[in-house]
Amino acid sequence: MSIRVLEYKPLLFTTTVRNPQRLKALLYIFAKFDRQTLTDDLATKIVLELIRYGLYRPMNLSKAVKDKWATTPKGEFAEFLLTDKEVDFIFIHNPQDHKEAGFAKGYPSRFATFFDFAKELGFVYYQPNELIEFSEIGKKFASIFSVETENGNLFVTEEHPEYEQQVFLQAMAKSQRSNPFVRVLNDNIPLVLLLETIKKLNADPEFNNAGISRKELPLLIFWKDNNADALYQLLKRLRHEYRYNPSDEVIIDICTNEILPNFKKFKPKSIVSEYPDEFIRKMRLTGLISLRGAGRFIDINHNEDERVEYVLSHYSHYQKYSTERAYFDYMAQIDENLLAIAPVVADATKSEELLQNWVTTYDWNSIKSELNILATRSKASKDEVLKFLPHPVRLEFLTALAIKSKMPEIRVIPNYPCDDEGLPTSTAGGAGDQGDIECFEHSNGILVEVTMAEGTTQTKMEVWAISRHLEAFQTKYTPNSQCIFIAPTIFRDSERQIAYVKHTDNLTIRPYKIDDFVSYLETSNKLYSI
Repeated sequence: MSIRVLEYKPLLFTTTVRNPQRLKALLYIFAKFDRQTLTDDLATKIVLELIRYGLYRPMNLSKAVKDKWATTPKGEFAEFLLTDKEVDFIFIHNPQDHKEAGFAKGYPSRFATFFDFAKELGFVYYQPNELIEFSEIGKKFASIFSVETENGNLFVTEEHPEYEQQVFLQAMAKSQRSNPFVRVLNDNIPLVLLLETIKKLNADPEFNNAGISRKELPLLIFWKDNNADALYQLLKRLRHEYRYNPSDEVIIDICTNEILPNFKKFKPKSIVSEYPDEFIRKMRLTGLISLRGAGRFIDINHNEDERVEYVLSHYSHYQKYSTERAYFDYMAQIDENLLAIAPVVADATKSEELLQNWVTTYDWNSIKSELNILATRSKASKDEVLKFLPHPVRLEFLTALAIKSKMPEIRVIPNYPCDDEGLPTSTAGGAGDQGDIECFEHSNGILVEVTMAEGTTQTKMEVWAISRHLEAFQTKYTPNSQCIFIAPTIFRDSERQIAYVKHTDNLTIRPYKIDDFVSYLETSNKLYSI
């Protein structure tokens, strides 16, 4: 077998799991097989379990499976488990024309494409015919979800959404380009290079203290080494010539002729759009990065300055590893000092101020259009900020924004954690019986709860929790309190539960489909309604 010659390449973390937030669900399934011997048969079984839960959805399907998967998007848990018969049908009718080293062609090789990135990040180590070994950080990542099954229905909640940022921060703080898994000549830690370059740009009085332009990101993605000063000087030269708006052709020319000359040609869209989008998604998951200027700039989240300084002081200089196992063991080590740094949480007044800033960014028609995308799931957002927010997070943000936009006199206090721009980093989570968005209209309190869940999942996982949150909200603030509940659709059993809560506990929950709530805001002058 010929040995591949090492070469410089632009950074693309993975070509299979483009959305990094899919990885936690995949690992939830994989963790069930921890400490088992990884044969080709077991690898196939694991992929078939991904299919059973709807996390992998091949093309050739029976009508029954299409119906079961119709209510949820690709990449997420389905609402219904597939039966053995349905899984077997998919297995037979969707042969995998795929081959990875060490695994048989077909489903075993498909397994490797799903999980190789998790191995590179230190979450789980595996080799053919050896024991599967989940690291402690991998187990933590896999435990974000709580999944229940009942009569073929799947009920999924994120019990620990905060784990995702903790896990990705540690992984990205260590992740080396020249690691033994990917074997390229580029030699840097992308997160560290990004932070160091931003700090140099922000310290330069010639510039706007807003970080690195999204148009400039391809230069960092193509960069060969960890010399942040040389990259900063290149960016400074670029800004002197083109300010903050170089053409795509200028960027492509620098990447393919100046930084990585004589390398294969790239599609222009990959260089200026796809690679930067994938990079931003990974970096935002660390919590250290903010988007500024309506997504035009990537900057340091100054709520996390202490963590940024810790990362730079502890990971700018790093040891290289010659074997996959040694590198995995390094990546798998949990840095307790990094976890010990408490995140900065905005108080109610600051949350309101940050939300108001976004009201001036998005007009009503833009907010309405983006909410419609969530209501129908018919297309992807093209907004340079919103497209980086997962659907549940985006719904919380847009709902708070919609209320404040249409009813500016109301106090609107979102409970989601956010960066220094007020952009949420995850959902509110419901910790301590706290709801999603707290609103105050004169002497009345309105708790707003949102969900992307539909069908039986909505009924089982949402309404009882909402009633607890409303009781706590009522006790904390005012007896004149009610709840607005918003989802893409309102399941009929959820409506029955809501009526039951009203009858037994005298708690008012007003359910709205997303589009109906938009219409309510357009036609009403009060949020509180009797």
